[in-house]
Amino acid sequence: QVQLVESGGGLVQAGGSLRLSCAASGRTFSAYAMGWFRQAPGKEREFVAAMHWGSGITYYADSVKGRFTISRDNAKSTVYLQMNSLKPEDSAIYYCAAETERSRSFSIGGYADQTQYDYWGQGTQVTVSS
Repeated sequence: QVQLVESGGGLVQAGGSLRLSCAASGRTFSAYAMGWFRQAPGKEREFVAAMHWGSGITYYADSVKGRFTISRDNAKSTVYLQMNSLKPEDSAIYYCAAETERSRSFSIGGYADQTQYDYWGQGTQVTVSS
């Protein structure tokens, strides 16, 4: 099975920055795409950012575009989420997800569909204070 481990969360002042990491492991791991989702207390999980692994093409939720950047380290099978200009509204548990199967709809919106992802990490807490 694939294991995803997030790290890098914490408490930060509004306007500050954090970089989340998601390390993937598994003897047969082969990612089609990696994504970041977040869930605030009492809220549904929502899409944040995603990357098509093969091409490196990235996708962002409108709420974070221009502030967050998803990137990768191929050698480490790790995806990052650089979060700048953080706002209290960004406070949530952030989850890393991996899609291992090809999806023809990925580039036209499937990247934001949590049901398309096969594996999920435990999450890392991000708290942005005012």
